[in-house]
Amino acid sequence: MLASAPPSEGILAYGQAIRDGFSWLMSRHAEVFAIGQGLWSPWYVGNSMTDLDKQFGRHRVLDTPVSEAACTGAALGAALCGYRPIIIHPRLDFMLLAVDQIVNQAAKWRHMLGGKNGPCLTIRAIVNRGGEQGAQHSQALHAWFAHIPGLRVVMPATPTDARDLLIASVLCDDPVLYIDDRWLYEEQETVAPVRVRDLRKEGPERRVEGSDLTIVGASYSTRLALQVSARLAAHGISCDVWDLRVVNPLNVDEVIASVKRTGRLCVIDGGWRTCGLAGEVSARVAESVHPSAWKAAPLRVTLPDAPAPTSAVLEANYYPDVESIVSRVTACFGVGT
Repeated sequence: MLASAPPSEGILAYGQAIRDGFSWLMSRHAEVFAIGQGLWSPWYVGNSMTDLDKQFGRHRVLDTPVSEAACTGAALGAALCGYRPIIIHPRLDFMLLAVDQIVNQAAKWRHMLGGKNGPCLTIRAIVNRGGEQGAQHSQALHAWFAHIPGLRVVMPATPTDARDLLIASVLCDDPVLYIDDRWLYEEQETVAPVRVRDLRKEGPERRVEGSDLTIVGASYSTRLALQVSARLAAHGISCDVWDLRVVNPLNVDEVIASVKRTGRLCVIDGGWRTCGLAGEVSARVAESVHPSAWKAAPLRVTLPDAPAPTSAVLEANYYPDVESIVSRVTACFGVGT
């Protein structure tokens, strides 16, 4: 018998919502299991998987040796045999050791088999930044994987999406990279009961409606976008804030419609500038909005093209914050506070 799940409603933090998604899935789908490093330890996965091994047993929450390639390959093999595994990488940086399994195998099988079969595999990758962790422990890398056809890439920004998009990812028949960000784990909101979604139909959502400036973000960048919007609203600048949610396949149709109204675009991205998500969004919008509709050139707010520093003083200048973004917006678009 499957273990029962707690109520999926009320006030939940982002990390707790992820745990709620795991519990909902595993209590209803015997073919779902979790595998990865440190799954029995809050040091690795925070509050996002607390006591799942006790609730469902360690035969369904498998803590593995330190081999990203091996555990990802095992999950991929299980997916090809009819299971719906969730492979967890506590640091996205180290998931790079499993790139062959993800890019050359999981993303390609359905295409190579004429659409008749493919792995129902969810790869959960956690972004860790700040805290003087340095260059090898602080990378987002979502733009890398969004570049790969056949691999869906999901980046939830709210507790509701953290839960419901995890469920949608696992129930999707395509391989999905689900990226969550530790900087969001304590974000709270009141969530309704689970609404089972079809990931193939999910796209951007407007978080704030406005008329002067279109701001686009994903994951933690959406939180920054909302804070920037609130700061600008206090000075009479109305922002239309869009949360991308899914970055492959990337749908920016509603963002394009927004920019046609506002004439201004600011894309905030937690990755680097060169060949990044912010550049892709800006390019797609620029291709679709007539030059006469633009009131200013689009603005990209990204990390500088340099590895993350270790020094706390340098970190403070490396990561964009609300103050620095507001300053760039007002300077770029000629709107004063």
